[in-house]
Amino acid sequence: MGRYVMRRLLQMIPVFLGTTFLIFVMVYALGDPVAAMFGDRAPDPSTAAKIRHDLNLDRPLLTQYVLYMGKIVTGDFGEAFNGQKVTELMGSAFPVTFRLTIVAILIEIVVGISLGLISGLRRGKIVDNASLFFTLVVISIPTFVSGYLLQYFLGVKWGVVEPTVSSGAPFGELIVPGLVLAGVSLAYITRLTRTSIAENMRADYLRTAVAKGLPRRRVVTVHLLRNSLIPVVTFLGTDVGGLMAGALVTERIFNIQGVGYQLWQGVLRQNSPTVVGFVTILVIVFLVANLLVDLLYAVLDPRIRYA
Repeated sequence: MGRYVMRRLLQMIPVFLGTTFLIFVMVYALGDPVAAMFGDRAPDPSTAAKIRHDLNLDRPLLTQYVLYMGKIVTGDFGEAFNGQKVTELMGSAFPVTFRLTIVAILIEIVVGISLGLISGLRRGKIVDNASLFFTLVVISIPTFVSGYLLQYFLGVKWGVVEPTVSSGAPFGELIVPGLVLAGVSLAYITRLTRTSIAENMRADYLRTAVAKGLPRRRVVTVHLLRNSLIPVVTFLGTDVGGLMAGALVTERIFNIQGVGYQLWQGVLRQNSPTVVGFVTILVIVFLVANLLVDLLYAVLDPRIRYA
């Protein structure tokens, strides 16, 4: 196991470097960040030249990337164009988005797997057809539509929840935004679980467990569900980074100042250090989540060994 983890960590290094380099190139290709700092006003040539020199923008792109990665190793993600450190923005944004992502993941796991399990066990019946119809509707409705509808009815018209999330973003206020953020992924997890359950119900090992006289609850939870969760866990691992990076629409609707909000502000103002810094952390989160998913395979399926 230790050698496998070490191998995976070594494999993550070129992936991290290649991904961050592409992001660095694309972000700095959006336009001149110095010109964006001055807005509609034309900057003084000498002032613009000094700012470019201070930000290493007068050097080749590869040199800029090497210098930037050297600072990241020491924990220095640079400063936004307003003079605020990017790490300070991360310190206020990432905890909020982490809480929102946790709520969304829990909703996906509890609701999605439960619906998929029930649908798979009762394939072709009313419950299964209703579940398929429900997931199809959820997938078909854009996030900004479902978000505004839930905000209007639950927050404005009926007063069940607050229409917007306060600055502290406690877990209690993130349930509805988490439901909106998890909506599409929840539908996919339901369908994925249903398909996996239906396939494994015809497997030989399940018929053997039933023939041995094991209780139905043990057959379903230990043998059927455990092996059926492998593709679901894979999807959840890739979904963690997607939820954090894709929370832009949800955060805008419910006034949540998290990672999506900061990325939107960074792109809008061409604030390159902010965008590159936040996306770099998202890449690390994505890589770590996939490593944890690979390690979970051995827990779910005893046939998988990492020796």
